[in-house]
Amino acid sequence: MDPNTNSPIVVLKGVESDTVLPIWVGAFEANAIALEIEKIVPQRPMTHDLLRNLIVECGLRPSRVIVTDLLENTFYALIELVNENDELVSMDSRPSDAIALALRLDCPIFVQQKVIDLSAASQQEGGKGEDEPAHPAEDWPDLIG
Repeated sequence: MDPNTNSPIVVLKGVESDTVLPIWVGAFEANAIALEIEKIVPQRPMTHDLLRNLIVECGLRPSRVIVTDLLENTFYALIELVNENDELVSMDSRPSDAIALALRLDCPIFVQQKVIDLSAASQQEGGKGEDEPAHPAEDWPDLIG
């Protein structure tokens, strides 16, 4: 949770680095992500569970999720799947939905370097937008540590 706005944040951290990327998400998306992280199974399938089931039943295999861009304080992502002919199928997605689905499909989450660079630059500008972090980038590891 953002300590200033009490808004949910997903913090992606590099596997082989200390790089972190905070992404502000909605309450419903945060709940969907948290349920999967905690391995809590709802009585009825939630939207992301339904999407996972649909992907599997259609014979698609998860490849990866990529956070691809940051424009005007909005993050963008792609969900990459592979069909039965080993062809790549990419779908535009909100990062929060892509992350919730990646957790359910057990597929890796990647962030393009330009997104990390753009996020770091926007944090240094002093938080002009409502989705801007309230703390400088170097403070995030302390907040999530």
